[in-house]
Amino acid sequence: MQHYSYLDLSPIAEGHTAADALAATVDLARAAEGAGYHRFWLAEHHNMPGIASAATAVLIGHVAGQTRAMRIGAGGIMLPNHSPLMVAEQFGTLATLYPGRIDLGLGRAPGTDMATARALRRHMAPEDSFPQDVQELIAYLGDAGSGPVRAIPGTGTNVPVWILGSSLYGAQLAAWLGLPYAFASHFAPALLGEALEIYRRGFRPSGRLEKPHVMLAAGVCAAESDAEAEFLRSSQLLAFARLRTGQAGKLPRPSREPEQEIPAPVMAQVRQALSCSATGAAATVRDELAALIARYRPDEIMVTGMIHDRGARLRSLEIAAEVLAGLCDKAP
Repeated sequence: MQHYSYLDLSPIAEGHTAADALAATVDLARAAEGAGYHRFWLAEHHNMPGIASAATAVLIGHVAGQTRAMRIGAGGIMLPNHSPLMVAEQFGTLATLYPGRIDLGLGRAPGTDMATARALRRHMAPEDSFPQDVQELIAYLGDAGSGPVRAIPGTGTNVPVWILGSSLYGAQLAAWLGLPYAFASHFAPALLGEALEIYRRGFRPSGRLEKPHVMLAAGVCAAESDAEAEFLRSSQLLAFARLRTGQAGKLPRPSREPEQEIPAPVMAQVRQALSCSATGAAATVRDELAALIARYRPDEIMVTGMIHDRGARLRSLEIAAEVLAGLCDKAP
Protein backbone atom coordinates (compact mmCIF):
# COMPACT_ATOMS: atom_id res chain seq x y z
CA MET A 1 0.00 0.00 0.00
CA GLN A 2 1.45 3.32 -1.10
CA HIS A 3 -0.54 6.07 0.60
CA TYR A 4 -3.25 6.83 3.13
CA SER A 5 -5.71 9.68 2.66
CA TYR A 6 -8.77 11.30 4.25
CA LEU A 7 -12.34 11.94 3.08
CA ASP A 8 -14.34 14.72 4.76
CA LEU A 9 -18.01 15.64 4.25
CA SER A 10 -17.85 18.79 6.40
CA PRO A 11 -20.45 17.38 8.81
CA ILE A 12 -22.69 19.94 10.52
CA ALA A 13 -23.04 18.70 14.08
CA GLU A 14 -26.07 19.22 16.29
CA GLY A 15 -25.66 22.49 18.18
CA HIS A 16 -23.38 23.90 15.46
CA THR A 17 -23.65 25.76 12.15
CA ALA A 18 -22.41 25.34 8.59
CA ALA A 19 -19.77 27.97 9.35
CA ASP A 20 -18.55 25.83 12.24
CA ALA A 21 -18.42 22.79 9.95
CA LEU A 22 -16.37 24.59 7.29
CA ALA A 23 -13.94 25.91 9.89
CA ALA A 24 -13.61 22.38 11.30
CA THR A 25 -12.84 21.07 7.79
CA VAL A 26 -9.92 23.48 7.51
CA ASP A 27 -8.62 22.42 10.93
CA LEU A 28 -8.96 18.78 9.91
CA ALA A 29 -7.13 19.34 6.62
CA ARG A 30 -4.24 21.09 8.34
CA ALA A 31 -4.02 18.26 10.87
CA ALA A 32 -4.17 15.68 8.06
CA GLU A 33 -1.29 17.34 6.26
CA GLY A 34 0.77 17.39 9.43
CA ALA A 35 -0.02 13.71 10.06
CA GLY A 36 1.18 12.59 6.63
CA TYR A 37 -2.07 12.05 4.75
CA HIS A 38 -1.48 12.05 0.99
CA ARG A 39 -4.88 13.34 -0.16
CA PHE A 40 -7.74 15.21 1.45
CA TRP A 41 -10.98 14.79 -0.49
CA LEU A 42 -14.37 16.46 -0.16
CA ALA A 43 -17.68 15.13 -1.47
CA GLU A 44 -20.64 16.67 -3.26
CA HIS A 45 -24.00 16.28 -1.50
CA HIS A 46 -27.06 18.50 -1.81
CA ASN A 47 -30.10 19.28 0.34
CA MET A 48 -28.48 17.52 3.31
CA PRO A 49 -28.94 19.37 6.63
CA GLY A 50 -25.86 17.69 8.08
CA ILE A 51 -23.35 18.22 5.25
CA ALA A 52 -21.73 21.54 4.31
CA SER A 53 -19.68 20.48 1.25
CA ALA A 54 -22.33 21.08 -1.45
CA ALA A 55 -20.24 23.67 -3.33
CA THR A 56 -17.38 21.19 -3.52
CA ALA A 57 -15.06 23.01 -5.93
CA VAL A 58 -15.34 26.21 -3.88
CA LEU A 59 -14.46 24.36 -0.68
CA ILE A 60 -11.57 22.54 -2.35
CA GLY A 61 -10.10 25.90 -3.30
CA HIS A 62 -10.50 27.18 0.25
CA VAL A 63 -8.87 24.10 1.77
CA ALA A 64 -6.03 24.13 -0.77
CA GLY A 65 -5.34 27.73 0.15
CA GLN A 66 -5.14 26.82 3.85
CA THR A 67 -2.71 23.93 3.33
CA ARG A 68 0.74 23.73 1.75
CA ALA A 69 1.47 20.60 -0.27
CA MET A 70 -1.12 17.87 0.39
CA ARG A 71 -3.27 16.88 -2.59
CA ILE A 72 -6.83 18.25 -2.32
CA GLY A 73 -9.66 16.86 -4.39
CA ALA A 74 -13.21 15.75 -4.96
CA GLY A 75 -14.44 12.40 -3.82
CA GLY A 76 -16.41 13.22 -5.70
CA ILE A 77 -18.09 15.53 -8.14
CA MET A 78 -21.42 14.04 -9.22
CA LEU A 79 -20.96 14.56 -12.94
CA PRO A 80 -24.62 14.12 -13.98
CA ASN A 81 -25.36 17.34 -12.05
CA HIS A 82 -22.99 19.41 -14.18
CA SER A 83 -21.80 20.00 -17.72
CA PRO A 84 -18.32 18.57 -18.40
CA LEU A 85 -17.13 22.00 -19.57
CA MET A 86 -18.10 23.68 -16.29
CA VAL A 87 -16.31 21.00 -14.26
CA ALA A 88 -13.24 21.30 -16.51
CA GLU A 89 -13.17 25.08 -16.01
CA GLN A 90 -13.57 24.79 -12.24
CA PHE A 91 -10.90 22.16 -11.77
CA GLY A 92 -8.68 23.70 -14.42
CA THR A 93 -8.81 26.90 -12.39
CA LEU A 94 -8.01 25.01 -9.18
CA ALA A 95 -5.09 23.23 -10.86
CA THR A 96 -3.80 26.56 -12.17
CA LEU A 97 -3.95 28.09 -8.70
CA TYR A 98 -2.53 25.01 -6.97
CA PRO A 99 -0.36 23.17 -9.53
CA GLY A 100 0.16 19.46 -8.95
CA ARG A 101 -2.21 19.32 -5.98
CA ILE A 102 -5.73 18.84 -7.36
CA ASP A 103 -7.60 15.54 -7.86
CA LEU A 104 -10.96 15.04 -9.57
CA GLY A 105 -13.02 12.02 -8.56
CA LEU A 106 -16.21 11.55 -10.59
CA GLY A 107 -19.42 9.89 -9.48
CA ARG A 108 -22.48 8.82 -11.45
CA ALA A 109 -25.10 9.21 -8.70
CA PRO A 110 -26.86 12.54 -8.07
CA GLY A 111 -25.68 12.81 -4.47
CA THR A 112 -29.16 13.83 -3.40
CA ASP A 113 -32.88 13.08 -3.77
CA MET A 114 -34.54 13.25 -7.17
CA ALA A 115 -36.41 16.50 -6.50
CA THR A 116 -33.10 18.21 -5.70
CA ALA A 117 -31.46 16.56 -8.71
CA ARG A 118 -34.12 18.14 -10.92
CA ALA A 119 -33.49 21.52 -9.28
CA LEU A 120 -29.77 21.13 -9.97
CA ARG A 121 -30.05 19.99 -13.57
CA ARG A 122 -33.24 21.82 -14.60
CA HIS A 123 -33.73 19.38 -17.50
CA MET A 124 -33.16 15.68 -16.82
CA ALA A 125 -32.16 13.57 -19.80
CA PRO A 126 -33.57 10.02 -19.83
CA GLU A 127 -30.38 8.46 -21.20
CA ASP A 128 -27.22 7.72 -19.21
CA SER A 129 -24.42 9.82 -20.74
CA PHE A 130 -21.90 9.34 -17.93
CA PRO A 131 -19.22 7.51 -19.99
CA GLN A 132 -19.41 10.12 -22.76
CA ASP A 133 -19.37 12.97 -20.23
CA VAL A 134 -16.27 11.56 -18.53
CA GLN A 135 -14.43 11.34 -21.85
CA GLU A 136 -15.53 14.85 -22.83
CA LEU A 137 -14.27 16.20 -19.51
CA ILE A 138 -10.91 14.42 -19.85
CA ALA A 139 -10.55 15.88 -23.35
CA TYR A 140 -11.13 19.42 -22.04
CA LEU A 141 -8.35 18.90 -19.48
CA GLY A 142 -5.94 17.36 -22.00
CA ASP A 143 -3.13 19.03 -23.91
CA ALA A 144 -5.07 19.49 -27.14
CA GLY A 145 -8.34 20.76 -25.71
CA SER A 146 -11.60 19.55 -27.22
CA GLY A 147 -12.27 20.89 -30.70
CA PRO A 148 -13.58 24.43 -31.06
CA VAL A 149 -14.66 24.57 -27.39
CA ARG A 150 -11.89 24.81 -24.83
CA ALA A 151 -11.77 25.00 -21.05
CA ILE A 152 -9.77 28.10 -20.11
CA PRO A 153 -8.25 27.55 -17.57
CA GLY A 154 -8.30 23.79 -18.00
CA THR A 155 -6.65 22.83 -21.26
CA GLY A 156 -3.27 21.28 -20.58
CA THR A 157 -3.74 20.94 -16.83
CA ASN A 158 -4.30 17.16 -17.11
CA VAL A 159 -5.96 17.07 -13.68
CA PRO A 160 -5.89 13.43 -12.48
CA VAL A 161 -9.36 11.94 -12.96
CA TRP A 162 -10.66 9.06 -10.84
CA ILE A 163 -13.82 7.00 -11.27
CA LEU A 164 -15.74 6.52 -8.03
CA GLY A 165 -18.24 3.76 -7.51
CA SER A 166 -20.20 1.51 -5.20
CA SER A 167 -21.33 -0.97 -7.88
CA LEU A 168 -19.84 -2.95 -10.75
CA TYR A 169 -20.61 -0.24 -13.31
CA GLY A 170 -17.89 2.12 -12.15
CA ALA A 171 -15.36 -0.72 -12.02
CA GLN A 172 -16.07 -1.63 -15.63
CA LEU A 173 -15.88 1.98 -16.79
CA ALA A 174 -12.65 2.75 -14.92
CA ALA A 175 -11.05 -0.39 -16.36
CA TRP A 176 -12.21 0.44 -19.90
CA LEU A 177 -10.95 4.03 -19.72
CA GLY A 178 -7.71 3.12 -17.95
CA LEU A 179 -8.36 5.36 -14.94
CA PRO A 180 -7.73 4.92 -11.21
CA TYR A 181 -10.72 3.56 -9.28
CA ALA A 182 -11.97 4.39 -5.78
CA PHE A 183 -14.68 2.22 -4.22
CA ALA A 184 -17.15 3.70 -1.73
CA SER A 185 -16.83 0.78 0.65
CA HIS A 186 -17.17 3.10 3.66
CA PHE A 187 -20.95 3.06 3.16
CA ALA A 188 -21.65 0.40 0.48
CA PRO A 189 -19.25 -2.54 0.83
CA ALA A 190 -21.44 -5.33 -0.57
CA LEU A 191 -19.83 -5.50 -4.03
CA LEU A 192 -16.31 -4.41 -3.06
CA GLY A 193 -14.49 -7.67 -3.77
CA GLU A 194 -16.28 -8.35 -7.04
CA ALA A 195 -15.82 -4.77 -8.26
CA LEU A 196 -12.08 -4.81 -7.60
CA GLU A 197 -11.71 -8.14 -9.39
CA ILE A 198 -13.58 -6.81 -12.44
CA TYR A 199 -11.51 -3.63 -12.48
CA ARG A 200 -8.16 -5.38 -12.17
CA ARG A 201 -9.00 -8.11 -14.66
CA GLY A 202 -10.44 -5.77 -17.29
CA PHE A 203 -8.02 -2.85 -16.95
CA ARG A 204 -6.70 -1.40 -20.21
CA PRO A 205 -3.56 0.77 -19.95
CA SER A 206 -4.08 4.37 -21.04
CA GLY A 207 -2.10 7.56 -21.48
CA ARG A 208 -3.08 8.43 -17.92
CA LEU A 209 -2.36 5.14 -16.15
CA GLU A 210 -0.23 2.11 -17.02
CA LYS A 211 -1.62 -0.42 -14.53
CA PRO A 212 -4.67 -0.73 -12.23
CA HIS A 213 -4.74 1.57 -9.22
CA VAL A 214 -7.32 0.97 -6.50
CA MET A 215 -8.30 3.09 -3.53
CA LEU A 216 -10.39 1.50 -0.80
CA ALA A 217 -12.50 3.70 1.51
CA ALA A 218 -13.03 2.74 5.14
CA GLY A 219 -14.68 4.32 8.12
CA VAL A 220 -12.40 4.88 11.09
CA CYS A 221 -13.28 5.98 14.59
CA ALA A 222 -10.22 5.83 16.83
CA ALA A 223 -9.87 6.89 20.46
CA GLU A 224 -7.84 6.11 23.56
CA SER A 225 -10.00 3.06 24.33
CA ASP A 226 -12.30 0.71 22.45
CA ALA A 227 -15.24 1.78 24.60
CA GLU A 228 -14.71 5.48 23.93
CA ALA A 229 -14.40 4.87 20.19
CA GLU A 230 -17.65 2.89 20.14
CA PHE A 231 -19.35 5.75 21.97
CA LEU A 232 -18.06 8.35 19.50
CA ARG A 233 -19.06 6.20 16.52
CA SER A 234 -22.67 6.11 17.68
CA SER A 235 -23.15 9.55 16.09
CA GLN A 236 -22.53 8.06 12.66
CA LEU A 237 -24.79 5.08 13.36
CA LEU A 238 -27.60 7.42 14.39
CA ALA A 239 -27.06 9.73 11.40
CA PHE A 240 -27.05 6.86 8.91
CA ALA A 241 -30.15 5.30 10.47
CA ARG A 242 -32.02 8.61 10.28
CA LEU A 243 -30.97 9.04 6.66
CA ARG A 244 -32.21 5.54 5.85
CA THR A 245 -35.58 6.27 7.43
CA GLY A 246 -36.09 9.67 5.78
CA GLN A 247 -35.15 11.75 8.82
CA ALA A 248 -31.86 13.25 7.71
CA GLY A 249 -30.56 15.99 9.96
CA LYS A 250 -27.43 17.33 11.59
CA LEU A 251 -24.83 14.90 12.93
CA PRO A 252 -26.29 13.68 16.24
CA ARG A 253 -24.58 13.81 19.58
CA PRO A 254 -23.18 10.41 20.58
CA SER A 255 -25.24 7.98 22.64
CA ARG A 256 -24.22 5.25 25.07
CA GLU A 257 -27.17 3.14 23.88
CA PRO A 258 -27.87 3.84 20.20
CA GLU A 259 -29.81 0.56 20.01
CA GLN A 260 -32.49 2.22 22.11
CA GLU A 261 -33.01 4.83 19.39
CA ILE A 262 -32.68 2.68 16.27
CA PRO A 263 -35.07 -0.21 15.49
CA ALA A 264 -33.26 -3.55 15.29
CA PRO A 265 -33.90 -4.15 11.55
CA VAL A 266 -32.60 -0.68 10.70
CA MET A 267 -29.57 -1.12 12.96
CA ALA A 268 -28.71 -4.37 11.17
CA GLN A 269 -28.81 -2.57 7.82
CA VAL A 270 -26.69 0.30 9.16
CA ARG A 271 -24.03 -1.98 10.63
CA GLN A 272 -23.80 -3.92 7.37
CA ALA A 273 -23.50 -0.72 5.32
CA LEU A 274 -20.77 0.63 7.61
CA SER A 275 -18.97 -2.69 8.08
CA CYS A 276 -15.86 -1.73 6.07
CA SER A 277 -14.47 0.10 9.05
CA ALA A 278 -12.23 0.08 12.09
CA THR A 279 -13.34 1.26 15.52
CA GLY A 280 -11.37 1.27 18.74
CA ALA A 281 -8.05 2.10 20.32
CA ALA A 282 -4.90 2.11 18.18
CA ALA A 283 -4.24 -1.63 18.50
CA THR A 284 -7.80 -2.55 17.52
CA VAL A 285 -7.83 -0.14 14.60
CA ARG A 286 -4.49 -1.52 13.43
CA ASP A 287 -5.78 -5.10 13.43
CA GLU A 288 -9.01 -4.24 11.63
CA LEU A 289 -7.38 -2.08 8.96
CA ALA A 290 -4.60 -4.64 8.44
CA ALA A 291 -7.24 -7.29 7.79
CA LEU A 292 -8.96 -5.09 5.17
CA ILE A 293 -5.66 -4.31 3.46
CA ALA A 294 -4.60 -7.97 3.40
CA ARG A 295 -7.94 -9.03 1.96
CA TYR A 296 -8.39 -6.40 -0.76
CA ARG A 297 -4.76 -5.32 -1.48
CA PRO A 298 -5.50 -1.64 -2.22
CA ASP A 299 -2.85 0.66 -3.63
CA GLU A 300 -4.20 3.36 -1.33
CA ILE A 301 -6.67 3.57 1.52
CA MET A 302 -8.89 6.56 2.28
CA VAL A 303 -10.43 6.82 5.73
CA THR A 304 -13.31 8.90 6.97
CA GLY A 305 -15.14 9.39 10.24
CA MET A 306 -18.23 11.29 11.36
CA ILE A 307 -17.54 12.30 14.96
CA HIS A 308 -19.58 14.97 16.74
CA ASP A 309 -16.83 16.42 18.92
CA ARG A 310 -14.26 18.45 16.96
CA GLY A 311 -11.35 17.55 19.21
CA ALA A 312 -12.22 13.86 19.20
CA ARG A 313 -12.35 13.87 15.40
CA LEU A 314 -8.88 15.40 15.21
CA ARG A 315 -7.56 12.82 17.68
CA SER A 316 -9.12 10.00 15.65
CA LEU A 317 -7.39 11.32 12.53
CA GLU A 318 -4.04 11.37 14.36
CA ILE A 319 -4.38 7.83 15.74
CA ALA A 320 -5.42 6.53 12.31
CA ALA A 321 -2.38 8.20 10.73
CA GLU A 322 -0.01 6.56 13.21
CA VAL A 323 -1.55 3.17 12.44
CA LEU A 324 -1.64 3.64 8.66
CA ALA A 325 1.94 4.87 8.47
CA GLY A 326 3.03 1.57 9.97
CA LEU A 327 0.84 -0.44 7.64
CA CYS A 328 2.25 1.36 4.62
CA ASP A 329 5.78 0.50 5.74
CA LYS A 330 4.87 -3.19 6.10
CA ALA A 331 2.96 -3.54 2.86
CA PRO A 332 4.64 -5.43 -0.02
